Amino acid sequence: MNIQFASVLAASLLSVSAFAASPVEKTVEYKEGETPLEGFAVSPAHLPKGAKTPLVVVVHEWMGLDHYAKTRARMLAELGYVAFAADIYGKGVRATNTEEAGKLAGKYKNDRPLMRKRIGAAIETALKLPGVDPTRVAVIGYCFGGTVALEAARAKLPIVAAVSFHGGLSAADPKETKDVQAKILVLHGADDPTVPPAEVAAFQQEMRDAKADWQFIAYGNAVHKFTNPEAPYKPGQAFGYNEKADHRSWQAMRDFFKETLGK
Repeated sequence: MNIQFASVLAASLLSVSAFAASPVEKTVEYKEGETPLEGFAVSPAHLPKGAKTPLVVVVHEWMGLDHYAKTRARMLAELGYVAFAADIYGKGVRATNTEEAGKLAGKYKNDRPLMRKRIGAAIETALKLPGVDPTRVAVIGYCFGGTVALEAARAKLPIVAAVSFHGGLSAADPKETKDVQAKILVLHGADDPTVPPAEVAAFQQEMRDAKADWQFIAYGNAVHKFTNPEAPYKPGQAFGYNEKADHRSWQAMRDFFKETLGK
């Protein structure tokens, strides 16, 4: 390749990238009761006019709606889904340290009706986004958000699929899960000390008793928060990133969505 041709090619590529369409992003203010909330919506770059596109609601970790949850929403939009990063805590309510995060997450884990109201408000808001197919809605969540995703399924909210990434698995009342309609996928770190074996066993029994359509995948050598590269793993820690488990779990979600949400 001569230098002149290489220069022309490089200029062409820059020109194409400059005009390449990007996903459409916007902040969405909404309410649950009188509580103001602030979510983040991302739509694929080219939504065909009149098309109905599957919706995926993303629920944040225990620190609150942050860069990580928004990044996952963008990744989903790149796959062709309309994505909405929910706000469970409230507009401007974000933890600045783990102690605050524990208190915030604990408030909702100990008040499942409130948790259900918050995720219900997010789904209701996201269903109003342009191009959304109301019959193909999923909720995914990370850590605290994984618990919320499962709670959305238990509450029988209008979703067809729920995915928990390294989330808590406990239920306030396992009997409520009876007749659950949403298909459930749990992606779990096999060495996650924050979700003890007894909690895993109780969840699996809950699913069996409910005759739910569920899957449970445990990733070896993975601890809590294994999907988040912003939390590097250090030996002996209860949490930290695992690249293999991250990639494998994302692919498992994609395969699950092909089945539950369609192409």
